[in-house]
Amino acid sequence: QVQLVESGGGAAQPGGSLRLSCSASGRISSISAMGWYRQAPGNPRELVADINSAGSTNYAVSVKGRFTLSRDNAKNTVYLQMNSLKPEDTAVYLCNVRYKFYGQAWGQGTQVTVSS
Repeated sequence: QVQLVESGGGAAQPGGSLRLSCSASGRISSISAMGWYRQAPGNPRELVADINSAGSTNYAVSVKGRFTLSRDNAKNTVYLQMNSLKPEDTAVYLCNVRYKFYGQAWGQGTQVTVSS
């Protein structure tokens, strides 16, 4: 099992920036990919960005060019740098890991609110 601890988030104005961090502990070797999802009220949970064990990243079309996902392997941490934020980015952001063989784990979620 993997435990996830999220930090960052909060409030920002449109055009502003925020950074989310997610640190993993436990059976790190069982992880195949790590990233972030988000869920706004009334909407389904959607992938924001993830990175696999080879270092390849995948972004939602809506955030491509604005958000950057990076990884610090020494700290077992991924960072989501969010720039040029828009009100439609408002959501609860959840860290996610997918295991190599089966299943996934979720963080507790952190609120991101973008408004003027």
